[in-house]
Amino acid sequence: MYIKRKFPLWGMIKWTRRDIYIFIILGVIPVFLYKGLGLYWLHLPWLPIGVVGTAVAFIVSFKNNASYDRLWEARKIYGGIVNGSRSFTLMLNDFISNEHTENPLPEEELFKIRKEMVMRHVAWMTSLRHALRQHKPWEVSKSHKSDQEYMSRIEVREWKYSLAEELDGYISETEKEEVLSKKNKQGACLNLQSRHLNKLKEAGLIDNFRHMEMQNMLTEFFTLQGKVERIKNFPYPRQFATLNYLFVWIFIILLPLGMMHEFEEIGMMVVQAIQEHMKVHSSPIHAVVEYVGNYFIWFAVPFTVIISWIFHTMERIGETTENPFEGNGNDIPITTMSRGIEIDIRQMINDNPDLIPEPIVAQFNIQL
Repeated sequence: MYIKRKFPLWGMIKWTRRDIYIFIILGVIPVFLYKGLGLYWLHLPWLPIGVVGTAVAFIVSFKNNASYDRLWEARKIYGGIVNGSRSFTLMLNDFISNEHTENPLPEEELFKIRKEMVMRHVAWMTSLRHALRQHKPWEVSKSHKSDQEYMSRIEVREWKYSLAEELDGYISETEKEEVLSKKNKQGACLNLQSRHLNKLKEAGLIDNFRHMEMQNMLTEFFTLQGKVERIKNFPYPRQFATLNYLFVWIFIILLPLGMMHEFEEIGMMVVQAIQEHMKVHSSPIHAVVEYVGNYFIWFAVPFTVIISWIFHTMERIGETTENPFEGNGNDIPITTMSRGIEIDIRQMINDNPDLIPEPIVAQFNIQL
């Protein structure tokens, strides 16, 4: 997620430069055929093209709103994980005690139990973000050339390190083997937490009411996990995404056919107006004016490129926003947020500051 207030225009142009090259070609070809080769029938009235453009604008707006809703829902869910993690750690601090046990443990042993559960919770967040970073066929960051070029400079932790490597130090080797053997590894981590809570209840280190409250928190984590998995595994409906893309390109192809005729008429009107104003019929100025008027149609090319770029870029923004966990610069920074949660909850149990990792550093003003 970008942490700069404004996305630089030059970066946007560079990101879409391959599309701009296509827009230039699509703008030049009709004008060349019309003006250079004399194919004067090659134009369309502006009214139907304007109607198509209006419809495309509504469609693109609908897609961008839906994509933003997916992004914002994902951010709210991860906000729930942040708050839930802190609440769960408070319960670990206050609920795990010798108050109800017949075999009291020293404070050092209670701290080890709390830390073990906190570290297992970090293992759950680690497993979850690795699952969310897995590539899906409908995601574009690894298939679109511009996104590949852009992402080649950025190190995505979940792509650089395996889950097995990142789980080292958070759970025991036995638990690690069990987690990695399951298809839903994040669910396996919560299952381990539940079994551990049950053992603590049997040992009298938490009473029945506190056990129920902490189980409710695990249930909440399962709920939040299911919500982000739903967003990850259910894409923006393909029929909408495909038709949006098709409609935008239909409009882009038709656009110069209407623009060039409009600019030709503007050029003729300019010539006529200047001639009437200057009362000149044969002079070098007249020749220049006539020359400009005859070739005024070529101004259709830059305007075609600008309008095409606006529509296509808005469609591309919606496309890159619809999958908020795939790992590009516009996504939810789950790696940064997970590290922030880890730092918070380990500080809450008074863990050794030298053992707590540093926050994730932004890359090129991007949090991942």
